Amino acid sequence: MNIGLIAHNAKKKLMQNFCVAYRGILSKHTIYATGTTGRLIEEVTNLNIHKYLAGHLGGVQQLAAQIEQNDIDLVIALRDPFTESQRDPDMSNIVKLCDVHNIPVATNLATAELLIRALDRGDLDWRELYRT
Repeated sequence: MNIGLIAHNAKKKLMQNFCVAYRGILSKHTIYATGTTGRLIEEVTNLNIHKYLAGHLGGVQQLAAQIEQNDIDLVIALRDPFTESQRDPDMSNIVKLCDVHNIPVATNLATAELLIRALDRGDLDWRELYRT
């Protein structure tokens, strides 16, 4: 499965910790991330991350394009609801595209943990059929 990871600046450390905790599951899949988030995850997990540009340089749009092509099966987009960002519309667009293409998306740690465990159990295997 192809997993997209993106995190607001205030949530990057949380994303790192999440990826450390679920490294075993994530290592069985192909991981895509915006540039800075991907680099930070690689530093602590040694996972191979396909990195887009940094989010503010177009990485969010690169992830969005992959979602539009139905090439991503799961998105974890940890956002900070307390910090307004110029990139909030980009993050909202990611969630919208996931809704359009029926791609599971988590915007907080609780949902991310549910989805990653579901992925490990095989509950998301239907995406393989949906993609073809």
